[in-house]
Parts: sequence; C-alpha cells; structure tokens
Amino acid sequence: MAAPLPRMTPEQSRAWLALISTAELLPAALDTQLQRDASLTHYEFMVLSSLQRGGPLRLSDLAAATNATLPRASKVVRRLQQRDLVERSGSDDDRRSVLLTLTTQGRRTLVLATPGHFETVHRLVLDQLGPEELVALADALEPVVQALDPQRRFGPFRA
Repeated sequence: MAAPLPRMTPEQSRAWLALISTAELLPAALDTQLQRDASLTHYEFMVLSSLQRGGPLRLSDLAAATNATLPRASKVVRRLQQRDLVERSGSDDDRRSVLLTLTTQGRRTLVLATPGHFETVHRLVLDQLGPEELVALADALEPVVQALDPQRRFGPFRA
C-alpha cells in the first residue's frame, strides 16, 4: 500500500500560499518600478547595492551575495560594465581574481534609484503591517532564511 500523501493544515496552507504568492508577485512589482524609474532590474539594483555595501567583490562572492549563478552574475556585470556602472580591476592579493567595484556613475545611479525603491517597498509591504506584525514577520522568516542559506551567503545574515 502506498504511503499517504503529505497534507497541510488549513493554517499551514494559508501561510504557505501567502508566502509563495508574495515570493512570486513582489519581485515583478519591484522590477516594474525600478525599470520605470531607474532603468534597472531588481537584480541589477541588488548587484549595485551589494557592491556599495561590500566594497570590491570577486564575481563568485557577488554571485553568492545576490543568490545568483556565476553565469547570471557575469552576464549582468557585463551589462552594468557597458553602462559604466561597474568596473573590473585586478586583485593585489590574487592575480587570477578580478574585483568588481561601483563606478562614480554606478553610485549615482544607486543613490537616485533608492528613494523610489524604498517608497515601493514601503507601499507594498512595510506600510501594510503594523509594528508588531513587522516583528512577527521578521521572527517568522529569519529561521526560514537560515534553513535555506545555512552558509549565510545571502541577505541579512551574510557572513
């Protein structure tokens, strides 16, 4: 006899559907706003933000910090480099490594894109929740993020 199929309680189903719907809908909404206002995709914004926060990064570290494959990160970096937003330079420590940094234009683009991006994040997510709900949301999702990324390569727990 076959094992019974796993089931969800109504509470589990409600939470799962809310989470997966958010995971599907939010990136498209962020992309739409950033493309309209700053000619950036959300992933490009994440790349620029990671370089701003992390200083010069190797491509593999940037890919890990943005949860991307090396080919995807490389392709996006090449596009950003063509737009003079990112530059590549040799590493003093390892001649085989190439370091990525923001250009002055990259910093300017990020600074100009940030207010509209934050406004969208507030309108779509943060302003929809009260202070206790924000704490509950963070408390609920942080263990999920840690389970998905035990090496802490991505997001707020990045080592």
